[in-house]
Amino acid sequence: MKSPFLQFVKEEMFKRHYAKRTIETYLTWISSYIVFHKKRHPAQLHDIEVETFLSHLVLELDVAVSTQKIALNALSFLYAEIIEKPLSLKLRYVRSTRQQKLPVVLTQLEMLSLLNHINANYKLAASLLYGSGLRLMECIRLRVKDIDFDYRSIRIWNSKGGKHRVVTLADSLLSELHKQVIFVELYLAADIANPEFSGVWLPNRLRVKFKSASKELGWQYLFPARQLSIDPESKRLRRHHIDESGLQKAIRIASRNADIGKNVTPHTLRHTFATHLLQSGADIRTVQDQLGHADLRTTQIYTHILQRGGNAVVSPLNLL
Repeated sequence: MKSPFLQFVKEEMFKRHYAKRTIETYLTWISSYIVFHKKRHPAQLHDIEVETFLSHLVLELDVAVSTQKIALNALSFLYAEIIEKPLSLKLRYVRSTRQQKLPVVLTQLEMLSLLNHINANYKLAASLLYGSGLRLMECIRLRVKDIDFDYRSIRIWNSKGGKHRVVTLADSLLSELHKQVIFVELYLAADIANPEFSGVWLPNRLRVKFKSASKELGWQYLFPARQLSIDPESKRLRRHHIDESGLQKAIRIASRNADIGKNVTPHTLRHTFATHLLQSGADIRTVQDQLGHADLRTTQIYTHILQRGGNAVVSPLNLL
């Protein structure tokens, strides 16, 4: 990163234990904000310039509500925590009104075909995305201890909004999960033999409370990276989880090879999980809990999908 200021922001976010993805996202928006204002230092800008930038995102780039909200969060952090001059609570900018798109959902046959065509190295992770309705990063960040074989469930910690939840686990995946744990155990044995290995990354409060946990099997990532790498926060040698881009690419290629004429992403599998759950008779509250939605209205988008499906409404053409 060439900008000394952005490098400073990055280091400050690491010190405050922000997630890597959050850091990358915030830096992207802060950088865009600076470039938009002809590379003036943010300390020379404030409410009016932020309002202009946020309006530009809608008027010129036509971003969605969620995108504009993320940009605002990044700039709010910048001014509150870095510049130490918080933004006004009454910013006046053009708010996005672009409606949320209906999620892409696969049929059961399409879902089966996708899993049959996916790279074997990513099949278990993709199966968890669909079988348990996980978000991409929830799946990638799973640790061995999060799999509850006895109760056929998965514990999700500190997900979106910092919330925890317990989700279902398909019986058909138990055998593959046991094999995956053995695979992780072999990696760990080799890593411990390396004198430079500092154990897996743990949140600050946990590394203090459980000092030996970083080298225990239960805390290792369920989907470990092939290579050891340097932790950017501590500069120590660790084994991280696989990169999410690998799973994204595998699903994209599998979709193409399976000849599925839809835009399929990892989140499509989560959408498909929710829709199929409702189709099987699950109530909306159960689906809300499984997905970890704070607001029931977010979950209700899947009822709209079913209502607009081919068998939900009888076409008048059928009566001719």
